[in-house]
Amino acid sequence: MAKGLHNLIRLGEWQVDEKRRALGTLLTTVANMEGMLASLEAEIISEQAAATATPVEGGLIYGSYASAAIERRNNFHARIALVEEEITEAREELRLAYLDLKKYEIVQRQREEREAIERDREEQAYLDELGMQGHLRKDA
Repeated sequence: MAKGLHNLIRLGEWQVDEKRRALGTLLTTVANMEGMLASLEAEIISEQAAATATPVEGGLIYGSYASAAIERRNNFHARIALVEEEITEAREELRLAYLDLKKYEIVQRQREEREAIERDREEQAYLDELGMQGHLRKDA
């Protein structure tokens, strides 16, 4: 059974690693989207500056650009919100996988401690027996 528990621990470690990788991927995705959102914001500011520099042409073109930019911004916010929900779920899955792994490790440690206590008890009983035999031989 001890071998089976070691296998469960290895499986648990693998599952925790997989959950960490999945969470890392989601966090990277959000960071990338936030970077693209920041780039969009900078682009909007530069387009506003260009539209103010040439009010006639800018006034005609900027209106359609602004509505498209607002749509893109809203899409980024919506996608970021969806991925953040996935991140919350992934964190919970990671937490549960980690708790399972810790349970296996605690059971294994307790089992090893019990085995060590039993070994020590058997060794002490053997040494006591040797001591008694030595004492009996000395008296005889």
